Amino acid sequence: MPGPVVNVGSSATCPHGGQVTIVSSNARVIASGTPLATMADQFMVAGCAFTVPPGVPQPCLTVQWMTPAVRVLINGQPPILQTSTGLALSATAIPGGPPIVATTQMRVVGT
Repeated sequence: MPGPVVNVGSSATCPHGGQVTIVSSNARVIASGTPLATMADQFMVAGCAFTVPPGVPQPCLTVQWMTPAVRVLINGQPPILQTSTGLALSATAIPGGPPIVATTQMRVVGT
């Protein structure tokens, strides 16, 4: 599904409100002044309060994307779209749910 390409300045959260920070390896392709995000980048989560019964804290620490853009590449890597599907994961790979990309740049659209 087409959608705006996520960039480092995008606002994203895990399903429990933890903030997603994008650490990009792309320094060549930018939009709105910041690098665009690709599958090769790291998506780190901070401030998640997720707990698994019986009350064991399992905060989301990373985001793993499953459906990036399929028709566009950035430095040989598919970019992440606002409409991409992913999972927020704990340190022990317990899925916490899909991340929410609230805002992103609107100039570059991918499919």
